[in-house]
Amino acid sequence: MRLLRVTYRSHNSLIKFSLMKIAHLILAHSDPQQLGRLVNALQNSNAFFFIHIDKKTELDPFRFLEKTDRVYLIKNRVKVAWGAYSIIEATLNGLKEILSSSIGIEYINLLSGADYPLIKAEKIHEFFDEHRDQNFMEYLSVTEEWKEAIPRLTEYHLTNYDFPGKYAAQKWLNRLTSKRKMPNNLIPVGRSQWFSINADAARFILTYLNENPNVVKFFKLTWAPDEILFQTILYNSEFKRNLINDNLRYIDWSAGKASPEILTMSDLTKLRASKALFARKFSMTKHPEIMDQLDIKFKN
Repeated sequence: MRLLRVTYRSHNSLIKFSLMKIAHLILAHSDPQQLGRLVNALQNSNAFFFIHIDKKTELDPFRFLEKTDRVYLIKNRVKVAWGAYSIIEATLNGLKEILSSSIGIEYINLLSGADYPLIKAEKIHEFFDEHRDQNFMEYLSVTEEWKEAIPRLTEYHLTNYDFPGKYAAQKWLNRLTSKRKMPNNLIPVGRSQWFSINADAARFILTYLNENPNVVKFFKLTWAPDEILFQTILYNSEFKRNLINDNLRYIDWSAGKASPEILTMSDLTKLRASKALFARKFSMTKHPEIMDQLDIKFKN
């Protein structure tokens, strides 16, 4: 489906209406009320929400979201483990349900339940409307710019599997075997897992993985493949020419921890000055006031 765009002049302003439909694919595992707040902040007549709730989490507390227009809970849920291929599977299941729907989604925005927008929903739609042929994700060369990620690819990781003694098995597997090599001569790139891509790019990712089971097998033995796989597939394809090295997210990694810092009122000035569309991580139970201030910004 092609984008229908209507423009007309009213007095001194130029008003644009976009009928491009955007799907927010949200991965969540907790805090149903905060998730509801995120959905509410992103409400737009052309915004659709496909939400994957970790299969380890009871679904009933999230059922209220289905009463909201254009909200769908992903049916094929996955038990997600940190750093495992299961995060990829949850994302792929979401992409499949989005693209197989009859809605006609043209753009897909991947979020976590701990994210929040930094600008009004209408401005987000306007941005993706103007950049609908581009795909936004953070990608660094693993071999040149992000060398700390090299062992993720050259060593075997059994993170995606659950059996007694798996870490001992992983240790011996790496001692007794040679270094792994990227399948299909792919050039590895990556960093942040969060992205905003058009439906054509999403469709290409699904087709590529379906046609290249060796790539799936390789990344199932990779630690935190969600930070590498999607970028690598698009970077090594014709989509590279429309790939923008920016995931449009404000994320604070300054503490050097495994997870980003939770944003508080002390971050408000930086958030207001940021050109990002979204930020993470937020906690409505610990620091609701920062989200309240962002809501005030939306109203102005």
